[in-house]
Amino acid sequence: MKKYIFAIFGLFLTINLNAQAPEAKEDSLKIREIYSAALVHGQAYDWLDHLSNKIGGRLSGSLNAQKAVEYTKAQLEELGLNKVWLQPVMVPKWTRGGREHAYIQTGPGMTTEVNITALGGSVATTTGGLKANVIEVQGIEDLENYKDEIKGKIVFYNRPMNPELIQTFSAYGGCVDQRYSGAEAAAKYGAAGVIVRSLSHKIDENPHTGSMSYGDLPDSKRIPAAAISTKDAEYLSGMLKLKKDLEFYYKLSSENHGEVQSYNVIGEITGSEFPEEIMVVGGHLDSWDLGDGSHDDGAGVVQSMEVLRLFKETGYKPKRTIRVVLFMNEENGLRGGNKYAEVAENKNEHHIFALESDAGGFTPRGFSFEADDAQFAQIESWKPLFEPYLIHYFGRGGSGADIGPLKKGDIVLAGLRPDSQRYFDHHHAATDTFEHVNKRELELGAATMTSLIYLVDKYGMKRINLEKDQKL
Repeated sequence: MKKYIFAIFGLFLTINLNAQAPEAKEDSLKIREIYSAALVHGQAYDWLDHLSNKIGGRLSGSLNAQKAVEYTKAQLEELGLNKVWLQPVMVPKWTRGGREHAYIQTGPGMTTEVNITALGGSVATTTGGLKANVIEVQGIEDLENYKDEIKGKIVFYNRPMNPELIQTFSAYGGCVDQRYSGAEAAAKYGAAGVIVRSLSHKIDENPHTGSMSYGDLPDSKRIPAAAISTKDAEYLSGMLKLKKDLEFYYKLSSENHGEVQSYNVIGEITGSEFPEEIMVVGGHLDSWDLGDGSHDDGAGVVQSMEVLRLFKETGYKPKRTIRVVLFMNEENGLRGGNKYAEVAENKNEHHIFALESDAGGFTPRGFSFEADDAQFAQIESWKPLFEPYLIHYFGRGGSGADIGPLKKGDIVLAGLRPDSQRYFDHHHAATDTFEHVNKRELELGAATMTSLIYLVDKYGMKRINLEKDQKL
């Protein structure tokens, strides 16, 4: 029976290829070669193993971040690219300090320890920690309803990610403001500190860190900010319903150290016909420090490196210049993405396409694009080439944070879109570790990215703005 099924499948593929136009058939065969090379001889998983298990969490400005810069530069040099270089960039340095400690106190000697983690960029508590009553709110906009009660208390932001939204990044976007701007907003009402529900659908004991900002608040007005695990957020909310005057204690030892120098890591295959047309593929090299940053964004880093390696392995010589850019400081500043765009503009470089992988190493589902109508129509015409690999989603929307600053003129920006249902189980948490990345899923993502870059390189992108200028 199995032999019969495989025979029918093989016949179907043969008929399908023969029915295609010669160019489409050539593209199908090339993409098949790319997927085979990635799945049989892939290097991405081994690179990720080293980044995750030999180096670990790569907090911006840290020694581990520098080790990652040196390692990835060396690996790109081994690929025999035309150019490999480091692009200096100043990044903020923040350290967590000693382990955070927190508990809920409902009466004398009646305490329950809970799991928290300092938010990236938070100031420390006093040496003895902070203990105060708690005000629970459902997001920043809810603060106004408690404006006369907040002073001197800890604001507890407990708005969860919306479970009804299939797109988990939309659910994340619906409540990330309370993490990023919650301390700034609560401080203006006189709060002593803030605790933020971790941004995850999963109910567990792992707190999720992430960047936060004090805006233009002076140092004297800044208050300590931490995330609490979803399980403990549920417990705290339940206890507040029983005892509104309970006290919450937490201690943070985090510290901001100003700026230090770091680097974007860049490798290039120079185009054989149109070297002035530049395509970028990349992810961010920095990560948070609780786990080892395998999904966020070690996966994107090694997948982007793998794109250039796969072209080398399959003997493909790009017409256009293809760069892998491993951006530094996406997590708490976006300095790497901004620096790359700034240098590109100063050099008057012409970027036609940029692809970012920063949504985890899960099974790829497709891409999202920032493109005009004609450009998107061109891209959609390639969709049938991806369908045999179950890549069905070609949509319009956001691309990636690090390539966003390149948005200018006729450039098309794209983001790899893996299945996201498990991503926020690990995002910014201690569970973002190597064992949670599936080798085959990671390799499929790299092959999918390489296939798209191949098509853009072969056919170029429509230059709509230029065409309009010429008509005028």
